[in-house]
Amino acid sequence: MIEKRKDYITWDAYFMGIALLSAKRSKDPSTQVGACIVNDEHKILTMGYNGMPIGIDDNEMEWSREGDFLNTKYPYVCHAELNAILNSGGTSLKDSTLYVTLFPCNECAKAIIQSGIRHIVYLEDKYPKSDTTIAAKKMFNMVEIDYRQYKQSGKEIVISL
Repeated sequence: MIEKRKDYITWDAYFMGIALLSAKRSKDPSTQVGACIVNDEHKILTMGYNGMPIGIDDNEMEWSREGDFLNTKYPYVCHAELNAILNSGGTSLKDSTLYVTLFPCNECAKAIIQSGIRHIVYLEDKYPKSDTTIAAKKMFNMVEIDYRQYKQSGKEIVISL
């Protein structure tokens, strides 16, 4: 009898890989974030990446990080987590897991909580001391949403297009 392959990737690696691939769709020149939401049966429910809302020409929008607020990307860009939630088309996200490449901000935390997501696996926590991250963690702790950092396997996966 032939045994099954033993070097296949874990579910965490698979879904974080999909979040990373989704991030490649972002047109943001400084920060690309991707998200993938899955149910407890390991089925993908929805995905998203950070970008302008549908119908807004991202060629006409400012992508700056600094300057007058209205002339930066911040009031306009939809974060990957929120995009994934909004892309769900009404599918229930109750008790699901969010895989995201950057720890969620406080605004996304509210949407995550409201949508019923119960678990978060994140790749990076680039701003752990920022008010937005502290507030997000405080809210997640209050409603007992568990969050953990993805542990990289060191395995490289190359996709040629």
